[in-house]
Amino acid sequence: MGQRTGQRRAAVHTSALGLALATLLVTGCAGAGNGNDGGHGDHDMANTSASSTPSGTATTGGTTTTHNDADVTFAQMMLPHHEQAVQLSDIVLAKSGVDPQVTAVAKQVKAAQGPEITTMRNWLRAWGAPATMSAAHGHAMSGMVSDADVRALRDADAATAADLFLTHMIAHHEGAVAMAREQAANGQNREAVRLAQDVVTSQTAEIARMTALQH
Repeated sequence: MGQRTGQRRAAVHTSALGLALATLLVTGCAGAGNGNDGGHGDHDMANTSASSTPSGTATTGGTTTTHNDADVTFAQMMLPHHEQAVQLSDIVLAKSGVDPQVTAVAKQVKAAQGPEITTMRNWLRAWGAPATMSAAHGHAMSGMVSDADVRALRDADAATAADLFLTHMIAHHEGAVAMAREQAANGQNREAVRLAQDVVTSQTAEIARMTALQH
């Protein structure tokens, strides 16, 4: 009886000891696994985060900086072209007695091209390009009014000024449309291409309107 009791106690002791050792082994393995897996897991998450970061076109003040030489040339050429259109419109609007239909065109030109001047200046600044163009590009502009013709418009009476304005602005718009079509075909910057397309549409319509007003 005493011998059997001792055997049972020894078996229980052995079983408990084995269970304790097994627990220690499992705990140790789990700790080692957490340490290694945790390190790799953090590294993998960092890599995943870095690789999943979207890469987009850089912007400056809401303007995409992706562009090519055609975009720069377009902005550099169209900028002074627009500025002269605004100048001619201001001359006509400063006179009294000009046909209201002609002054309405002048107001429309200013309303459309004034903001576009600011837009193109911002593009060139964002692209790191000068607002002025080379002499070669300057010669490529079409429709620009000579200094002598600008003076004649300024000195003309109301009726003559209206006729001169329509004549010069039609040719001016035709030059702008030609440059805009080239930009629409060759430009890369989406905003610049969109503006060029708008110029073609709006100024073609204005050419028709001014042609109808000519006597």
